[in-house]
Amino acid sequence: MKNILIAVLLLISIVSVSFLAKKENAPEPLIDSKTVTQVAIIVRDIEKARNAWAQTLGIKPPEVSVAEGHPSRPTLYNGKPSDAKAKLAFISMENLQIELIEPMGGKSTWQEYLDKKGEGIHHIAFRVKDINGMEMKFEMQGMPTVMSGGWDGGAYSYISSEKQLGCILELLESYK
Repeated sequence: MKNILIAVLLLISIVSVSFLAKKENAPEPLIDSKTVTQVAIIVRDIEKARNAWAQTLGIKPPEVSVAEGHPSRPTLYNGKPSDAKAKLAFISMENLQIELIEPMGGKSTWQEYLDKKGEGIHHIAFRVKDINGMEMKFEMQGMPTVMSGGWDGGAYSYISSEKQLGCILELLESYK
């Protein structure tokens, strides 16, 4: 009986240590959310792109708006003020949003992407809280903020994560 008790205690110790070791080795996530909010595509002609997406999905073409600096969080590109503008169109799907972006000039990650790579997927976006703190967490992992800004009610940051993840990440925070 004593040997069985020792064996059971030994087994419990081994199992406990293995669970603790797994927890200790698991990295802390930089992003807690496991839900992709948005996929964005850089386009040369937003009219052509929004109509093509609408036809493909059998929907009405999305409205076009203009993104530009906002006093609550002015646009910064590589840490410097930017007068970047872009035409945007948003297509809301059941599980995420497709954002079409046509750069309109000014220094930006949008224009840089179009100039270097042409049209294509620019970023994947996630909703976050404490966007400034999140920027610092990514910076400490070698993924700096390449562009940031805001709008009435929120903020965005593009994280340069191409080396680590193969794409840019966008952090979105809503203040409402």
